[in-house]
Amino acid sequence: MALFPKLELRQGQSLVMTPQLQQAIKLLQLSNLDLAAYVENELERNPLLDREENQEGVSDQIAENLLSRAADEGGETDAGIDLSDMSALKSMGDNLDSPLDNVFPDDASIAGAGANADAEPPSLSGAGQVGLQSAAPGRPADFDDSGMEETIADQRSLHDHLTEQMQISISDPAQRLIGAFLIDLVDDDGYMRGDLEQLAEQLGAPEALVRQTLSVMQEFDPPGVMARNLTECLAQQLKERNRLDPAIQIVLDNLDLLAKREFARLTRLIGLPREDLDDIISDIRALNPKPGQAFSSALLQPVVPDIFAREGPDGNWIVELNSDTLPRVLVNRQYYASISRSAQDSKDKTYLSECLSNASWLVKSLDQRARTILKTASEIIRQQDAFMNKGVQYLRPLNLKTVAEAVSMHESTISRVTSNKYIATPRGVFELKYFFSSSISAVSGEDAFAGEAVRARIQQLIEAESPDKILSDGKLVDMLRLSGIDIARRTVAKYREAMGISSSVQRRREKKNPF
Repeated sequence: MALFPKLELRQGQSLVMTPQLQQAIKLLQLSNLDLAAYVENELERNPLLDREENQEGVSDQIAENLLSRAADEGGETDAGIDLSDMSALKSMGDNLDSPLDNVFPDDASIAGAGANADAEPPSLSGAGQVGLQSAAPGRPADFDDSGMEETIADQRSLHDHLTEQMQISISDPAQRLIGAFLIDLVDDDGYMRGDLEQLAEQLGAPEALVRQTLSVMQEFDPPGVMARNLTECLAQQLKERNRLDPAIQIVLDNLDLLAKREFARLTRLIGLPREDLDDIISDIRALNPKPGQAFSSALLQPVVPDIFAREGPDGNWIVELNSDTLPRVLVNRQYYASISRSAQDSKDKTYLSECLSNASWLVKSLDQRARTILKTASEIIRQQDAFMNKGVQYLRPLNLKTVAEAVSMHESTISRVTSNKYIATPRGVFELKYFFSSSISAVSGEDAFAGEAVRARIQQLIEAESPDKILSDGKLVDMLRLSGIDIARRTVAKYREAMGISSSVQRRREKKNPF
């Protein structure tokens, strides 16, 4: 058969990920901090994007849009959903008629999303807030997370503290250089995490000089700082107190036996009576295993919730978005109109057109992201109302598919929405993924139990056990089955280990020997 080239015309359909579509997907799974950084970057790049200056209230146009939307739906604005009125929740999904309703690649009708990338932004595009500022903008009065930052004292860092001591104690320039490198290897706990041999090779210095410098610096304040392991840290503190003797050193060299409460073996190793071992253990317990923690380290950023859930006057739960975490941006069409008239070059016109398209799409994406988060969080709280009212033991088994079907979205979209998003409730601040828990069967075939609820029940049983009657994993299985929970012994062991609870043998030793 002869081979020859030819041209063929074929028609087909394929899924195309446009840059705008990729942007919408990316925004959906970003945390509020990452989203703020992303928007700041876009504000610098795109001259047609402006920051909404009015942070305290809503413009008349946006407020009018909110009121008209609420009047059309016969309920509250999208900023807060009363879960007692499920028709409002369902109508919200029906009224999301912007081109971004199904922009995510797992959902239906993707083909039309890319085609509408240059369409006009929705009526709420002015701030990209989806009406998130109602009569009382900002977070509800029920949630007061202020004060945490105000109580953080301005303390000196461990790095500065060690550097000052090094400059006083070490005069040799070579040793000062080595000391500076050693200080850079000290972690927040005060331990020197580095290999001296590699450091000596890196600096081109004798290893003996590096060890000598470290030995001098290990006498710095606080005692135990710059140790390379726990044994060395405790030994330095005991040496400072003039309590380091051969018997204590043996115990320090066998800290694993001390952790396991194997006091009989330790007594034989040190060759002293049990009373002397108790004194040694008391001395060790009085030490600080993390001396560096007394100094300030990197400032911990408190979790800022994306959603608030609070109980309404009628006892139903109201879910609101935290407008403080939502970027407020708008498209400056007046500026676009003024400069587009003066643009003569085709490249300039193309650039302005792309900037307008990207700005409009970003505002739409922010709008749809907020709506999707609110809609998903409202359904999760509706599913987990027993947890909200009674506690963790009443947490229901829940998976992505259940929520996805309830809000008419794809499971992967729900997964993106619940990643790095936090909700503040009267019971605490939780990541949205916390409410998705595996299912544990019930003995009588009734409703299954959530894995998190079973963990809470196991912890409750272990905390209530008496020193004379420690509960084994098998006994825990029997007690859980009496409560209607059908669970295997290996599952109990897995849950117990995940919660950091030791075995029944170890717990028995701990409760019989309080040291």
